[in-house]
Amino acid sequence: MTEKLKMKTADMASENFEKLKALFPNCVTESLDKDGNPVRAIDKDLLMQEINSEVVEGQKERYQFNWPGKRDAIRKANAPTTMTLRPCKEESVDFDNTQNLYIEGDNLEVLKLLQNNYLGKVKMIYIDPPYNTGNDFVYNDNFKQDSETFLETSGMFDEDGNMTLQNFEKNSESNGRFHTDWLNMMYPRLKVARNLLKDDGIIFISIGQEEIANLTKITSEIFGSENKIGTVSRVTKTASNNGTFFAPTIDYILCFAKNIDNITSFVDDVDDSLYKKTETSGPRKGEKYRDDVALYQSALNDLRPNQKYFIECPDGSKVIPPCSILDEVMREGDGRWRWSKEKYLKSKDLLVFKETKSSPLLDENGNKARYNIYTKSYLSERQQTGTLPRELWENFINRKGADYLKKLSIPFDFSKPHELIEYMMKISSSKEDDIIVDFFSGSATTAEAVLRTNVLQPGRRRYIMVQLPELCDEKSEAFKAGYSTICEIGKERIRRCGKKIKDEFGFTAQNLDIGFRVLKLGDSNMNDVYYKPADIDQNFLDKLDTNIKRDRTPMDLLFQVMLECDLELSSKIEEREINGKKVFFVNDKELVACFDENIDEATITEIAKLKPYYFIMRDSSLATDNVADNFEQLWNAYSKDTIRKVL
Repeated sequence: MTEKLKMKTADMASENFEKLKALFPNCVTESLDKDGNPVRAIDKDLLMQEINSEVVEGQKERYQFNWPGKRDAIRKANAPTTMTLRPCKEESVDFDNTQNLYIEGDNLEVLKLLQNNYLGKVKMIYIDPPYNTGNDFVYNDNFKQDSETFLETSGMFDEDGNMTLQNFEKNSESNGRFHTDWLNMMYPRLKVARNLLKDDGIIFISIGQEEIANLTKITSEIFGSENKIGTVSRVTKTASNNGTFFAPTIDYILCFAKNIDNITSFVDDVDDSLYKKTETSGPRKGEKYRDDVALYQSALNDLRPNQKYFIECPDGSKVIPPCSILDEVMREGDGRWRWSKEKYLKSKDLLVFKETKSSPLLDENGNKARYNIYTKSYLSERQQTGTLPRELWENFINRKGADYLKKLSIPFDFSKPHELIEYMMKISSSKEDDIIVDFFSGSATTAEAVLRTNVLQPGRRRYIMVQLPELCDEKSEAFKAGYSTICEIGKERIRRCGKKIKDEFGFTAQNLDIGFRVLKLGDSNMNDVYYKPADIDQNFLDKLDTNIKRDRTPMDLLFQVMLECDLELSSKIEEREINGKKVFFVNDKELVACFDENIDEATITEIAKLKPYYFIMRDSSLATDNVADNFEQLWNAYSKDTIRKVL
């Protein structure tokens, strides 16, 4: 049976309804809309009985974060899109072989399209969105009730299909919707982006103090507050005298997990310089160690009964952390050891007693003890387990990124250093085949970080960069250097850094994938009649000989088909000729497509004998009525399990 392709993304609201219907079929009913037409509905009273939980509605108080336009922001995230991604081979590098993607266009629409192919596949997302300082740009989304009207309302394309970039504007503090516009821009993008992450996926978001509070609230709502991993402070500069009350020297990195239960602990390298001592005798002679971490620390005063006990010192005295009563019963406010009593009894050989006049410990009589106790740790053991990264990052100042781009002769302000994203991948234990996404790509720092990580931690990690082709200011150095959009800067940066990394690492980087496949967001390849034939004038239909737009190439059609067939956009594509017709083979025979006209029985037979998983063609491609009559019979004879679809 041959099906017709939908050529648009899923309606997430409808999918959510279907999930609810599957869980509680008895709660699904019918009602009438405002025009008196029957519509599907959920019986709220029955649903409340099923979930046996309080339902908050109307004016009833509840904990929530709200702003004007939030409801519409949620709708935007769930609304389907008919847009597509058009390949641009001439701007790509190693188009036929690379696994990396560089996508130009509005990132909300792109993220929706990526859901078809990359749902639950992305290990890490890093974004550096507008900080909303009053000087940067935010997207000015302008959707109406259905996504089919997007092109008419967004101002994104002119009549020739060229992007006009009217869908973003400066968000100055004089704007009465200063925070609202920023929230309405970020919320739907984060909501869709979450769908791309694997169950053990992570998102890192750079942000300034202007929106850190609001970002934390909406990310907690979308990902769940229980999935917050933490907030890191990053030193951005070491010398500053700007500002009014404080000199601004830090920004923040917010980190959330898709599901924190599936995340392993972050691991950082051990600082070898802290291990300054060397064992001079015994079975561990020659090993490096440190013994400067106290077994008691004043911050440890929570109630843990098995961590308050006496320890005997070299002079026979016994000591205990400061406490209200000298016994081993843990009380509110008492100090405790870092180790449980069981660990202490097993690891006495790692204790180091140091005489001091300023010990915080008490002896058996409640007097200041003669000793303080420290624990010994060995470098070799700590290197095996690693250490936890700190919440203050001081090694990734902005100047590093700026100086590096100057060496590449890339004119771009405020680029993060590539070492920052490399560090994120390292501490989160990025694996060799992970997919990394950045949908505010800028100068494509994340792309370079992925390439360098593939050399330093050998692997085939892939990146997907998404960037709106924002126009460069005519007064900027970038414009003077010949770059008309930020996308042109990003693509050139990847070209140059790829060559630099190859030169820098030599043989180690010989198999490094430094290519990228350029795709550009565009309106659907299909005419309006494809989606709403009932709304098209019959006289127009009589004159229309194809439902495909005249300016679209077979490769354009192929990529929109790949989106719907859940094939990754970096899939291997091969062109072959069968009986004089151009036939595309994607991932060998996972998808076979032919968009030529006048396809005869011999061509269909030869393709069917190859037994592809999918076969796609135009609905008007068959040469004669006789071929059409025999079409299903041919497939049933040679490959009845092949999924056949038409557009």
